Amino acid sequence: MSARAGGSSAFHAAPLAASSPWANVPDDAPVGTVRVGVITPYDFALDRELWRWVPDNVTLQLTRTPHAPLPVSLEQATVVGDPDIVAQCTQDLIAVRPDVVAYACTSGSFIRRRAGERALIASMETAGAPQAVTTSGALVEALQHLDIGRVAVATPYDELISQGLSAFLEESGVAVARMQHLGLEGRIWTVPYAETVAMVRRTFTTDCQAVFISCTNLATFDIIAPLEAELGVPVLTANQVTLWAALRAVRVAAQGPGQLLATPDLQNVGVLP
Repeated sequence: MSARAGGSSAFHAAPLAASSPWANVPDDAPVGTVRVGVITPYDFALDRELWRWVPDNVTLQLTRTPHAPLPVSLEQATVVGDPDIVAQCTQDLIAVRPDVVAYACTSGSFIRRRAGERALIASMETAGAPQAVTTSGALVEALQHLDIGRVAVATPYDELISQGLSAFLEESGVAVARMQHLGLEGRIWTVPYAETVAMVRRTFTTDCQAVFISCTNLATFDIIAPLEAELGVPVLTANQVTLWAALRAVRVAAQGPGQLLATPDLQNVGVLP
């Protein structure tokens, strides 16, 4: 008979033997005591990068928006950022009872400006998320946390989408010192680190207080700390701020060796106040 017979969720199995080969097997599977639901666009390819900011007691549970045969564009951002679609994705995650749900898409969360970002938060919470964050909202939260009011922005998008990010930041009270973009229409996850670093160097200005690298489909984890050391200002990225804000909502510190946003001094040695 199943251990769950009669509707019980309790298991009463005998503990594993303490002798080899079972000596190092834990009694419980390491599924994580904190659950973070993550909604990504259908073409998201950087699942592994997200996990790099996550400590061992956290598990990520990802779902994607429905596929749409669109290039990276204003139309795509509008489709993947539709509040009704994001609400359905949230409902898809609720069965595993996440402690927080993160919408991990920069363009989808800034395309309708601040009101649109707030609508996404509302749609996730109405669909059952106990707490909710978006990438663009997380960016504003991180900038406020670091007391930054002027940024340089590097994006892989075309000029039109990039202007949408600039408008979102300006509406949020953040000045954009300079913006550079790559003009890509797809396969952003294939951009090599060297090209992203070159774009950031072109973007940086001596009067900016930080640099933001946009797009959750652009790999950035390994270049953040070296760029901060080189430029002398915080370097924030889409996936970094998304995981930082989601974990912060559940009082867990993000990992990121050498990254200013993830330093213990700024996160109260692993547990946020």
